[in-house]
Amino acid sequence: MADPEITALRALIASRPRSTELTQRRKDIDERGRNFGLATDVIVTKVSANGVASEWTATPDAASDKAILYLHGGGYVIGSLDSHRHLAAEAGRAAGTRTLAIDYRMAPEYPFPAAVDDTVAAYRYLLSNGIAPGNIALAGDSAGGGLVVGALLAIRDAGLTLPGAGWCISPWVDMEATSKSFIDRAETDPTVQAAGILEMAGLYLAGADPRSPCAAPIYGDLRGLPPLLIQVGAAETLLDDALWLAREAGKADVIVDLQIWPEMIHVWHLYHPVLAAGRRAIVSGGSFVRSCLKG
Repeated sequence: MADPEITALRALIASRPRSTELTQRRKDIDERGRNFGLATDVIVTKVSANGVASEWTATPDAASDKAILYLHGGGYVIGSLDSHRHLAAEAGRAAGTRTLAIDYRMAPEYPFPAAVDDTVAAYRYLLSNGIAPGNIALAGDSAGGGLVVGALLAIRDAGLTLPGAGWCISPWVDMEATSKSFIDRAETDPTVQAAGILEMAGLYLAGADPRSPCAAPIYGDLRGLPPLLIQVGAAETLLDDALWLAREAGKADVIVDLQIWPEMIHVWHLYHPVLAAGRRAIVSGGSFVRSCLKG
């Protein structure tokens, strides 16, 4: 039986006017995020994480010695702390940790690898504040989901001890949009289409190799990475990106928990205030993080 909540949500998203102007698109996604609001028990603290504008969100039972480092989605060109605060806070609640969400530099003003560099800087900030690597999980959605794995590769290449887990929500990992699901899921995904992906990839890469592992981690050596949770909706065009990432990680002997959620659209977690499946997916992700950070 079809989920009436996701059916209504898909129709609502499809009906929204979409600006082609980047400044307006940034305003729109931030306004939608702010409109969801925050639970009244969430405490927000602004910080600079080694020069990266960031914020902590914490709920009453959050462990002070564990953290999620959250990387927002938006194709590396839109999205912010405002657009994803409500998701980052609830991810931390589900995991029993605080969440450090970062406002990494975006394209076209700051192309690849600025987002990767900012994530590594924020990870160093967590380490310098006494949080052990094994007590940190990287989490992110869409572009942020791909950035989770790209940053893990950069962290490893920098000679740092890797964190305890990676949580990838609807990850974008193929800068060339070659997956079949861009065709066979095009009618069921109201958010992401191949043309938009290629436009954002062009702005982000600015001439860089589209198969650079830190941008497209499916082309990287994933051996030695921590356990990964990959959550993807069955209705989204990035379904094959998630499957491809799971396959490459599995081939590299990385522990992978791949979850394909029936009927769900791109980053359905964002809609958790009005979507029960979004709340369940966040709880599932939090449970994964809790398990990994216990060792």
